[in-house]
Amino acid sequence: MAMLIGALGVVFGDIGTSPLYAIKVSLSGFASLGEAQILGVLSLLFWLLTLVVSIKYVVCIMQADNQGEGGVLALMQLAIAKLEGRQRWVYITLGLIGAALFYGDSVITPAISVMSAIEGLRIASDQLDAWVIPLSLLVLASLFAIQPYGTGTMGRLFGPIMLVWFLVIGLLGLWRTVQTPQILQALNPVWAIQFVSEAPLEVFLLLGAIVLSITGAETLYVDMGHFGRRAIRRVWFGLVMPCLVFAYFGQGALLLHDPSAIRNPFFLLAPNALLLPLLILATIAAIIASQAVIAGAFSITRQAVQLGYWPRMQIEHTSASTEGQIYLPRVNSLLFLAVMALVLGFGSSDSLAHAYGFAVTGTMLMTSLLAFRVLPLRSSGFKRLLWLVGLTLFLIIDVLLFSSNTMKITQGGWLPLGIAAVIFTLMINWSLGREKLHKALSDEHHSLAEFMQGLEDYPPLRVPGTAVFMSMIYGTVPPALLHNLKHNKILHEQVLFVTVETARGPYVPLHERYEVEQLNHSSWQVRATWGFKQEPNVPQMLQQLGQDMPAINLEPLHISYFMSRQTVLVVRKLPLFARLQRRIFAFMARNATRSTRFYKIPPNRVVEMGMQQEI
Repeated sequence: MAMLIGALGVVFGDIGTSPLYAIKVSLSGFASLGEAQILGVLSLLFWLLTLVVSIKYVVCIMQADNQGEGGVLALMQLAIAKLEGRQRWVYITLGLIGAALFYGDSVITPAISVMSAIEGLRIASDQLDAWVIPLSLLVLASLFAIQPYGTGTMGRLFGPIMLVWFLVIGLLGLWRTVQTPQILQALNPVWAIQFVSEAPLEVFLLLGAIVLSITGAETLYVDMGHFGRRAIRRVWFGLVMPCLVFAYFGQGALLLHDPSAIRNPFFLLAPNALLLPLLILATIAAIIASQAVIAGAFSITRQAVQLGYWPRMQIEHTSASTEGQIYLPRVNSLLFLAVMALVLGFGSSDSLAHAYGFAVTGTMLMTSLLAFRVLPLRSSGFKRLLWLVGLTLFLIIDVLLFSSNTMKITQGGWLPLGIAAVIFTLMINWSLGREKLHKALSDEHHSLAEFMQGLEDYPPLRVPGTAVFMSMIYGTVPPALLHNLKHNKILHEQVLFVTVETARGPYVPLHERYEVEQLNHSSWQVRATWGFKQEPNVPQMLQQLGQDMPAINLEPLHISYFMSRQTVLVVRKLPLFARLQRRIFAFMARNATRSTRFYKIPPNRVVEMGMQQEI
């Protein structure tokens, strides 16, 4: 029960606050609002919610988990597992585009959710308009300020509130539906089909607004690692979807009775006496909705760091028992600044609504394309055919939704597109720059086994203790060893070479974390592996290694860590575009978190050797 309540508080906030604005934006564009328009839009919305969220994500896509982890990058790792060359890079590109678009969603969701809730003040009095933006800024600042306490703490805090939220909007919608039961006709897909057939072009453009009802679907998949697939499925089908359907149908029933309620159909669901309590509850729910995508941004960023598509960043665990609950200070600060700028720049939720759907539908499209590579291969025969047919249907829907939202690029869709383009460029630059750096280092380095054997034949002065050299490339001589021998002319009694690598899966158990190869009687090389959802902890790994191999002296006070600190220099005689790429990589490398902090190495046991490397 605690897990279900926690999932309710963290995972469903985004999709749970869509009733605040989805119906208003979808129906406000009609010159005259009649039964055909209301029932047609509601029918489309209901079946979109059923097909995309319930069937595609909750039932199907969540089966494509990477050892329990979800999200477009986790899916990308499954897709490229056995691929090489150009085909591998095609799927990497799809995954990075999806991740970059998710950041656009993470910026817009807090702004539009909180502003939509606080705009309910206008129902009480037009004189309160001036307070909407200041209150929105205050609420959002408070939200980002509590992020260091972690998703687990906020799940326990927010879960009961979201339970009340869903019950309230569900009951209000049910109350209005009972008063106008003919709204239930919208459950019949014939209304949606008839609506499309009468005005296909208008409905195609309208999809860009109706998609606001499913904006939290990708977040369910991204946050799967926080609470698990079973908890998310139970909460969705048992509580969230029924309450959302009643909330949407209740607004439709209200509009059938009073079309003038289109100015804010959600808040007008409630009787006047309950308007203020509903406004307060909606504001709190909007804060929780923002939490869902912020937690997703933290998860996506950690995956990108571990997989080598983003520079090292400070990652703090906020739970002693749950691996996935983390906090990234730098991501939190950048999101905060971007969200504040959006609120001040756009000024209303209606303006932001035009920008919202592009990022969401783009990420959904990338997820569907990657799922084509993963899900059918897990089955055979008739079941594989069913997967292909189902995924084709989802892909058609995603293409329609995405292409509809491309029509809104000039109205605000340029914003998530611009954010995604910048982040995608940085990700690709970092990945390609790391490859070039590795190649440059590999070309200059010699075989580690041969080098250590040469030191056995002509030994330098040996000093007590164990030297641990962090090596970027397995099997090659690390620059720190060469600098140490050149300048200090000594070598420790025992020498360990450690190379940290990232596995394709999210988690690697402790007993599988390292492989050891002995080079000679006093030196060993270690290949240490962590999953892309784990943070490397080198001292912890060495402690386990010391227990398994007592011949190696790995007492913490007897260990000295030697690390190379590379300063990346850009070769000047390069074409302009190539030089620009390398300068971006060099800038990102300078601002990455120090490797000592990232690997949890005690700073008072570290000797750094500086070097310059041209690329």
